[in-house]
Amino acid sequence: MSKTQGDDVVDGRRLRSERSRLAIVEAALALQEEGVLVPTAQQVSDRAGVGIRSFFRHFEDMETLFEVADGHIRDSYEALFLGGDRNGTLDERIEHAVERHGDAYESVSNMVLGTQAQLWRYEALRKNYARNQRGLRKDLDDWIPELKSVPRDTREAVDAIASFEMWHRLRYHQGLSKSSSIAILKGLLKNLIIDA
Repeated sequence: MSKTQGDDVVDGRRLRSERSRLAIVEAALALQEEGVLVPTAQQVSDRAGVGIRSFFRHFEDMETLFEVADGHIRDSYEALFLGGDRNGTLDERIEHAVERHGDAYESVSNMVLGTQAQLWRYEALRKNYARNQRGLRKDLDDWIPELKSVPRDTREAVDAIASFEMWHRLRYHQGLSKSSSIAILKGLLKNLIIDA
């Protein structure tokens, strides 16, 4: 075998390995999106069409997989919260922020629930979740600069009201429509910020 043929074999193996690794990441994400909030290595392997040994050649454990998966989709889920018309009255900006966050929460609901279910288990997920919470807080500051001058208790209440947990409670546990949930959150935030 010539050097060129040997290089081609190595490149071919590397490409197959990268394809398998990507298939595993995408399988884990697809399972979570479909409602398998805490997929097992076997479920992910089966979905990706690879053997369990191949899974563990690519990923030391599930925590490593979840960390890589988060990096794989971080830009796309963070983009869901960015943008939007951030001008207008306080009332308009609160409404637009709640709508934007509500749409984003709807898109990432199963991913967040899967993460929350495993926070106790994986340090990487705790770090990612904390980073995301800081990002959401900063995003609210961008929408509503008035928050920088409210008392600390008010600000903490704002973050709680604008959280995924509050959105999920209204939509899932209380069975409210999207428009009703937006109206409730907008009213709560407006009252808090104006009264501060």
